[in-house]
Amino acid sequence: MTKITTPLTPEQIKNLKAGDELLLTGAVYTARDQAHKRLCAALALGRPLPFDLKEQIIYYCGPTQTPKNKIIGSCGPTTSRRMDEFVPDLLQNGLAAMIGKGDCSPQVQQALKKYRGVYFLTFAGCGALMSKYIYSAKIIAFPDLGPEAIRELKVRDFPLIVAIDSKGRNIFQK
Repeated sequence: MTKITTPLTPEQIKNLKAGDELLLTGAVYTARDQAHKRLCAALALGRPLPFDLKEQIIYYCGPTQTPKNKIIGSCGPTTSRRMDEFVPDLLQNGLAAMIGKGDCSPQVQQALKKYRGVYFLTFAGCGALMSKYIYSAKIIAFPDLGPEAIRELKVRDFPLIVAIDSKGRNIFQK
């Protein structure tokens, strides 16, 4: 498996191919439906975002409550299509990649190609296992959203598969 680190540079993204298996180390940011809606509303109004999107990764995840003596609760990926309407705006403003489960809409596939982004899959149904790759988690925005608040996660060797690469190749269409 290839190891990559964040932030994701254009060179790293260019070299990724649909079907590649990776281990990611660095920072990723959790965000689901409501957080995406707020991020895009802020962009539309010219307001600052809670983190710089440039070369970053959003993980479609809403972790469960953190058990005692743990970094984070179960945190597996959620279905990506629910965020599709927001993705082109985020990619246009510097987002490098997203992590989720399932395929994305043709609109997102075109945006990934246009803005040279990448969409990763990680293992669904394995939220407790996925939490073992996280060594730091802190809420950085929208705490009122509870589990859907934006968190900065620091991950080590987080397993990913390239689902849609920056050239538009898609493992769901093979």
